[in-house]
Amino acid sequence: MVVARRMTRNPVTISPKASIQEAIQLMKRHAIRHLPVVDQEKRLVGWISDSDLRGVIIPSMIEDLTVGDVMIADPITVTPDEVLEKAALLITEHKIGGLPVLENGKLVGVITVIDILEAFIDIMGVLRSSSRLDVQLRDCGVDFHEVSRIIREHDGEIISVGILSDTPERRIYSFRLEKCDVERVRRALEASGHKVVSFIP
Repeated sequence: MVVARRMTRNPVTISPKASIQEAIQLMKRHAIRHLPVVDQEKRLVGWISDSDLRGVIIPSMIEDLTVGDVMIADPITVTPDEVLEKAALLITEHKIGGLPVLENGKLVGVITVIDILEAFIDIMGVLRSSSRLDVQLRDCGVDFHEVSRIIREHDGEIISVGILSDTPERRIYSFRLEKCDVERVRRALEASGHKVVSFIP
């Protein structure tokens, strides 16, 4: 999945000449936590977050601070065709809440932690009516295809698969399935030597 499919298009922006109070009110009005800062030609010149603004509320009451004074002048960006995993990695590595999205140097969107979390929830099928099986394979890695086959043969349709533990010896695969007779699938897996650690019908 690419950033373009999950980003917010036509994001709310602000001028570097705007006051801190204007930026705070704009974020409140639109219920957002980040603002791309653009010049008169709508080119991205900076990025500001609600945490940046909170840190300068009191100083801004004493002196005339503008958004340009406190913004991040050279923010990390991504392109619309970048994979979502890359955006998630950049956000995690730099401990930030979002990224401006640029195409040919032009601001076309914003991608945030919330956008990425919503994509993850969709991919995992968490909000769909579903069943789940957490399985420790008989032989780690080697039997993954066999488990998938057994699930399919017993009318289980796999929505997504996640890994619940770190080490290969203790690796548990979490299979999220379309709603089905999980007990039937569980019996078939255990008859083949796999351990069903837990399940949700």
